Amino acid sequence: MAGTGPDLGAVFVRWVWCRAVLHRGWWLVTSVYLVVDAHLRASQLVLIGVAQAFVGLVFEVPAGVVADTLSRKWSLVVSHLLMGAAMLATGLVSGFLPLLATQMLWGLAWTFASGADVAWISDELDDPEHVPTVLIRAEQAQLTGTVAGLAAIGGLAWFAGRDTAIVLAGAAMLGLGLYVAAGFPEQRFVPAPTQRWSAGWSILARGSRLVRHSPVLIALFAATLLVNGVTGAFGRLYPLRLVALAPGADPVLWLTGLSVLMCLAGAVALRVAQPRIGTAGTVRRGYLAACLVAAAGIAGVALAPDAGTASLGVLLAAGSLPLTRSLGTIWVDGQTVGAVRATVHSLLAQADYAGTIMCGLAVALIADVTGMPAALTVCATLLIIAVITVRKGSA
Repeated sequence: MAGTGPDLGAVFVRWVWCRAVLHRGWWLVTSVYLVVDAHLRASQLVLIGVAQAFVGLVFEVPAGVVADTLSRKWSLVVSHLLMGAAMLATGLVSGFLPLLATQMLWGLAWTFASGADVAWISDELDDPEHVPTVLIRAEQAQLTGTVAGLAAIGGLAWFAGRDTAIVLAGAAMLGLGLYVAAGFPEQRFVPAPTQRWSAGWSILARGSRLVRHSPVLIALFAATLLVNGVTGAFGRLYPLRLVALAPGADPVLWLTGLSVLMCLAGAVALRVAQPRIGTAGTVRRGYLAACLVAAAGIAGVALAPDAGTASLGVLLAAGSLPLTRSLGTIWVDGQTVGAVRATVHSLLAQADYAGTIMCGLAVALIADVTGMPAALTVCATLLIIAVITVRKGSA
């Protein structure tokens, strides 16, 4: 176990909370800025999302290899430098191409954090029984930080202007990188001493081989592709479904309030699950249950006769989907080893990006051809397929 130094679990959770406040609040204001101030068309907004996902697919695994070869802590610092610069620059430009560049840089920044964060806390704690609890607490912090960020950065935008709020959030993200540099020790990680290029290729090969030879990891990667693809598609579709069911309601007020309730529902679900996280069997059962509950919620939104019933379905799905993400991360973390931990998590993130692109495009096509209820029904069906895949792969 770790020594008598600072409570690294608390340090990690505080960092996750602060990062969520900044980037979630920033994105709320930026999403309005792109439409109202930059006057981007729908096709340009879609292109930005595709470009971000493409950057993730290209750089996710190399960034994970860098974290496993050089440093997990300094990968996180680099992530903050890139992320803060991208966030700050967004508020200083308004043309499509400059904004496309800032958003691609923002996507690149996440590749340096994805996998490196879980790998850092797993290794530095050196306590496999305690790590799942810390990761659940971090996911709770992500959700409560989102609520705080929506209020704080949104309020700042109302008071000082959207561009000012965006710039200040970016500057604060740069400052948070200093917190990582000063407050994150790295005592247990051993970087590759020489021939780091060949060592990086070796780590990538070992991580890939670990995944290929593990039926559990293969099943989890396949399920992640489906579940996270559904999560992204559902997040884009449910507002349209709710607006169609209640065209006279104020969509901004309604959806903002529902977003806050969704985050709180997810935090409550994680709080209930936290003391029950123990063995791999418990994580497996929790993952399957969360997928099933989310499928029921999404099916409820598809079949709901009114906006109130559909909102309950949204909350049910929103309370369950964060569990699939956190439990999937915990499960994968328990199936890997320290030397390739960040690389394996980066490979998992690639499945996430691939699912966002593949499932998102497929569900969007179905929505255009057959309508919103059918597209949501397909989302629920994909979650059922994910459950079947995980059951067979981990039997």
